Amino acid sequence: MARYTGPACKLCRREGKKLFLKGDRCYTSKCAFDRRSYAPGQHGQNRKKTSEYGLQLRAKQSARRYYGIAEGQFHKYFLMAARKAGVTGTNLLQICESRLDNVVYEAGFASSRAQARQLVNHAHFTVNGSKVDIPSYLLSAGDVVAVREKSKSTDEYKAIAEANAGRTVPMWMEKNEGAMEVKILRTPEREEIETPVEEHLIVEFYSK
Repeated sequence: MARYTGPACKLCRREGKKLFLKGDRCYTSKCAFDRRSYAPGQHGQNRKKTSEYGLQLRAKQSARRYYGIAEGQFHKYFLMAARKAGVTGTNLLQICESRLDNVVYEAGFASSRAQARQLVNHAHFTVNGSKVDIPSYLLSAGDVVAVREKSKSTDEYKAIAEANAGRTVPMWMEKNEGAMEVKILRTPEREEIETPVEEHLIVEFYSK
């Protein structure tokens, strides 16, 4: 499936909620969702009541778009989550949270998940000392993600680091600001995951 390259704010409007796809801009008055919170399109302001299936679909699409994951990959994660012990919906979100691009964003090494994916693709990070350029790389407890030494000195990355300096990281990871690295301490609990979605609806959608 091709990567979506259209307007990010259009996705938030379609889902009827902020997905924070453009980083800090989503917290300012420039956010398109704050100005036009209705769905895009000619009939966006006249949409009828959503069916049960529609609610499930929107929950699945919201989660996919929040993390920037293609449909095939997201379904694969659901199958992985269903095979694991525990609550399937929570397992699914934990898998999404453990992606390298998401950790890079949550650690404050990028201003948005889209930027994090681009930086990972351009090989700006290492995992346990080895270069990794796969945004979907899944991390485990004990893994250490760090900015590559040659990347730290570039003007581009200095600007990114300055813009995100001091950002609070989730409790399930530990950041070393000076070394520009973050360590995964454990799997995040559900209450620590801020994904704006009801994951049980996703489980219902894929269980049909």
